[in-house]
Amino acid sequence: MIALLQSLLRGGFMQAEALFNRAFGDRLNPFYHLGSICFFLFWIVAGSGLYLYAFFDTSVVGAYQSVEALTHRQWYAGGLLRSMHRHASDAMVLLMLLHALRYFAFDRLRGFRSFSWLTGIALIWLVYVSGINGYMLPWDRLAQYVTVASFEWLDWLPTFGGALIRNFMYPESVNDRLFSLLSFIHIGVPLLVLLLMWVHVQRVPKAQTQPPRPIALGVSAMLLVLALLQPVLSQGGAADLASEVQSVALDWLILPIYPLLDAWPASAVWALVTALTGLLAALPWLAARRPSAVGQLRMQMHPGACEVMLRPGETVLEAGLRAGLSLPYECRNGGCGLCLCTVLNGRVDQGPFQPAVLSAEQRAEGQALMCCAMPLEDVEIEVPVPSLDSDGSSAMPEYTARVQRMEKLGPAVMRVWLALPTGQSLEFGAGQYLNIILEDGARRAFSFANAPHDNVLIELHVRRIPGGRYTTHVFEGMQVGDEVRFEGPCGTVFTHPRLRSPGDDQGETPAIAASASRPLLLIAGATGFAPIKSILEDAFHRGIARRMVLYWGVREPSDCYLLELAETWQQQHSNFSVVAVLSEPESALEWRGRTGLVHEAVLTDFPDLRGVDVYVCGSVQMVEHAVPDFLTHGLSAEACFTDAFHAAAR
Repeated sequence: MIALLQSLLRGGFMQAEALFNRAFGDRLNPFYHLGSICFFLFWIVAGSGLYLYAFFDTSVVGAYQSVEALTHRQWYAGGLLRSMHRHASDAMVLLMLLHALRYFAFDRLRGFRSFSWLTGIALIWLVYVSGINGYMLPWDRLAQYVTVASFEWLDWLPTFGGALIRNFMYPESVNDRLFSLLSFIHIGVPLLVLLLMWVHVQRVPKAQTQPPRPIALGVSAMLLVLALLQPVLSQGGAADLASEVQSVALDWLILPIYPLLDAWPASAVWALVTALTGLLAALPWLAARRPSAVGQLRMQMHPGACEVMLRPGETVLEAGLRAGLSLPYECRNGGCGLCLCTVLNGRVDQGPFQPAVLSAEQRAEGQALMCCAMPLEDVEIEVPVPSLDSDGSSAMPEYTARVQRMEKLGPAVMRVWLALPTGQSLEFGAGQYLNIILEDGARRAFSFANAPHDNVLIELHVRRIPGGRYTTHVFEGMQVGDEVRFEGPCGTVFTHPRLRSPGDDQGETPAIAASASRPLLLIAGATGFAPIKSILEDAFHRGIARRMVLYWGVREPSDCYLLELAETWQQQHSNFSVVAVLSEPESALEWRGRTGLVHEAVLTDFPDLRGVDVYVCGSVQMVEHAVPDFLTHGLSAEACFTDAFHAAAR
């Protein structure tokens, strides 16, 4: 029964996450950041609560009056913050429950994860206690109802034996000390929540406690809009113990148990809460088990031949991060494909993942996603990164170059040439990239836009990302002569097979093996043109005779920032052609070229992709839309090569 429930929930989550991936991209999919969004909401609740507490009067008479003054006289500050405080509390409860439900659905609650599961249950109850306590402070009619009902419920416990409710039998029984106590609880419990939140993530390797900035800004904006459209107001006037509360509007996220307190005996409600808590705590040992090995396993990872010991039920990514290895990952939920690896030896359980990022052909070739794959025996894994140093350092050499030239190619694209010191040169391959190293050690990836043989200067195409830390600096602060630190080259080399005579054994070992007779389709999205420019100029230099077609998909004509150069290549090389595709034709009424999605234009011209090589370079969303469609039109997995751009780094 539990296994069936998990399967149904997992299917629902996978469909919802796929939909959100299409809408927001895997990097900004809120389902992949539920835990970190809860952390962010906690800080909003705490910050707004501190402001409200600064104006709160902890007295019987002053409590209601101070809250009303905050709400109405300070509507622009206190009123907004009161509403945001309430809405953020509701959102935090909702997302914590969704976070727990998701972990149950994906069976991430047993073994070493049971610690996080059990502390998570405690966190949920503490947040409920804090939320219920918060409803007592405004001392309106709702606060009166919640306070009296809560103390009646607590009085059933033998510890109190009816002593609590006597404090609310008469209006004069309530004094200022009650509000001092309630305020103390409302400060102390959130501090305990914060401590337990820190403990909760200790077993999670490199746990994220802050969501991506766009998500944080979106959540903040949503709360502000809710505060304006649905302001929180006191209910029924000030509390009056001389009369019984007849009706109130309950917050069903924080106060769902109170209708039961009216309908059931206190003992029955305590039994329900105790049974529910016990069931949740026992789930790690009751739920259906995913196939896993017993005892520790050995995992060897290449390159670097690092050996890692795996705990039972641990994924490849979790084990590698726990060991301090520098592994590529983003969503940690099988949605982005960034943590793709190849299983050289041993069996793994692939786990749940989005089909768009790992095809059946790739699985048949031994590929897996590190964030989902759970080894079932000793395994050997290959990860396409230059180094797996456990200290996080890179085996790639570092360079210091200077900005030689800058050219603005469009409203949002800057062409930058870097010059190494005299006597230094950098050998790289077409399709590779480098990592710019920022002052704090953060890295930003940019593809080489010049051909390998033309390496006197390094050419980069930098697209301005709104709010982007480094790209904003390039457009607003970078000057000719500035120093730039980078490491590289990184990534896979795209090579064309040379036309060789029989018996010629001086060939290459290309990452992409293709017959000279196979057409090569290069699909670029915006600045995805940069590595394709390097690939094409390398092909022209080497005299590659195979047919090559560039499809360049953009939103606006200005995004085709070097279209004239591509058209010049088309005139000079009979085996090359370029097709520009505009996805938003309404932005340029004078556009006479192709319109629509770029991969759909490809399929219009090449409905059968058997016998074709495809190289896709652009945003994650573009790659996720294009590749599954290409595979369903006959493209083989070994002939499909992708390079997906993330906003911050590759």
